[in-house]
Amino acid sequence: MVTLNINGRDTQVDADPSTPILWALRDNLNMTGTKFGCGAALCGACTVHLGGQPIRSCVTPISAAVGQKITTIEAMEHDKVGKAVQDAWVKHDVPQCGYCQSGQVMSATALLKTNKAPSDADIDNAMAGNICRCGTYQRIRAAIKDAAKTIA
Repeated sequence: MVTLNINGRDTQVDADPSTPILWALRDNLNMTGTKFGCGAALCGACTVHLGGQPIRSCVTPISAAVGQKITTIEAMEHDKVGKAVQDAWVKHDVPQCGYCQSGQVMSATALLKTNKAPSDADIDNAMAGNICRCGTYQRIRAAIKDAAKTIA
């Protein structure tokens, strides 16, 4: 058993310490908001926050999360910045297929928690590695800027 702090609650996970956080969330805890995309930390669909930083949960073992806080997409509606990002996503019609969106929202939220007025370059850097096959990158940028205004 491994104890993980997920969305502010200590949770027991019956998994090998080398199990990626993604699979502990999805398979052991039935938290399916975090998506599997590539399994190689290349697409960003599996992004969660670990200690406040966006990480790729498909390659990060649960052993690396012991003693730290994991935040998933399921907690964003209760987070001021996360909620602003989600509202901006809807306002700007960002999702098309929606598959990458939980990872996109997690990366955008992490950016806005550290940079309340990001430039286009800041947004591009923070969102690098989050792939959207539908190509909604301009709407993602607009939504991030809108969310930044909301939380300012």
